[in-house]
Amino acid sequence: MAAEGLNAKQNPSWGKALAVSAAALSLSGCAQNSYNWGWYVVSPFDPRGLKNIAFLAEGLIATIGISLVAIVISVVLGAALAIAGMSRHRALRLFNRGYVEAFRAVPILVLLLWVYYGLPVVAGIQFSVIVAGIATLAISDSAFEAEIFRAGIQSVPKGQTEAAFSVGLSRWQTMRLVVLPQAIRKILPALGNQFVYVLKMSSLISVVGFQELTRRAQELVLIEYRPLEIYTMLVLEYLVLILVVSWLVRRLEARMAAETR
Repeated sequence: MAAEGLNAKQNPSWGKALAVSAAALSLSGCAQNSYNWGWYVVSPFDPRGLKNIAFLAEGLIATIGISLVAIVISVVLGAALAIAGMSRHRALRLFNRGYVEAFRAVPILVLLLWVYYGLPVVAGIQFSVIVAGIATLAISDSAFEAEIFRAGIQSVPKGQTEAAFSVGLSRWQTMRLVVLPQAIRKILPALGNQFVYVLKMSSLISVVGFQELTRRAQELVLIEYRPLEIYTMLVLEYLVLILVVSWLVRRLEARMAAETR
């Protein structure tokens, strides 16, 4: 072996031949240990598979539901934070900066565990799994939404604001009726990306026992002992879900662009 190693160092082509031989042996071993697929566990043409699909579908509905609630809260909270960050009051600007920097830095899983397990100890507040999951997703995502809204608001020409003031609109009316509608049109793709992000991050709530799609897939694996087939089905479900959401966002973006022409 030492001689072969020495020869491989002295002769690069010899080293390449050894590497190719090792790869071939590895692949031949994989071919011999072929996997026997059991797609019946997720087949709609098998009664057992149909039952498992229905079980996963309930988790998919839970995933969509909790993500929708979280994204609505985070968008509203993010818009409020962005407006606060552009306020003339220094305290509001400092609050915006501290909130955004803090919650962008903390991983969602760590925040979820602290909200679910830490708050009862620190503050005596015990949230249910659903409330803890929604709160964690909304709080974490709102920090990103605040920065998205800030960029969108700043992209609106100042002439729009000055024109609104000239016709007698207050600062709040100008923001609500003039600035925000234009900003939302510009940041819609980014908001769509955040919704996709929340959909994917909702899988982390399975850690505290929420019966969403990932949790149901894990439980099904323990029942059927077919992890590869079930997790492949899980990947496909998330893929289809994200593609549908992306398509809807693009349609909405095109429609809003057409209305402004």
